[in-house]
Amino acid sequence: MTVEWESLHENPSGAEISGAETREETKPMRTPFVLAAAAVPTAFVMTALIALVLVIASPTVAQVPDAIAARGETVVLTVHAEGAQVYDCKADAGGKLVWQFREPIATLMADGKTVGRHYAGPTWEDVDGSRVQGKPAGRAPGATAADIPWLKLDAVEPHGPGALAGVATIQRINTHGGQLDGPCETAGATRAAPYAADYVFLRK
Repeated sequence: MTVEWESLHENPSGAEISGAETREETKPMRTPFVLAAAAVPTAFVMTALIALVLVIASPTVAQVPDAIAARGETVVLTVHAEGAQVYDCKADAGGKLVWQFREPIATLMADGKTVGRHYAGPTWEDVDGSRVQGKPAGRAPGATAADIPWLKLDAVEPHGPGALAGVATIQRINTHGGQLDGPCETAGATRAAPYAADYVFLRK
């Protein structure tokens, strides 16, 4: 009898088994290079996701327009303000009654705590007693027509040692609300327009 070696083999015991059963299944081995290459896409995706989470969790960093930039100066304090821009109904140069800005009234906050106040002058006063006034030196439009403009102010009338000592420039950025213009009906009427903004204090 002729044995077809492609299909049958003899084992030492004389029993016949199929050729398929005598072959050992070989699995492809992954070399370190292959494993490293396979890990690259996963590592890249994880890095991108972590970066995205950090960006979302971080406070918004404003892109300051050139009109209010303070090049070469160092930020010493940044606070968030919540309050109102107060307007009076007065006659303009043509005798027409319109809303005209009078003063700001706002609470200054940092890290969830009240750290000062903002009032007529315009004046910024820290809880440590230091304060500074500002003189307009530049402006840029707010994000919408309802938002007061971003400002650059030169610091004047500094008072006392403390957080605001030595401040040279104040920037008002990230404004929301506060804008009120157009005609009004009753001379002497007052209206407060709620607003929010961030104030950045810088030294030379």
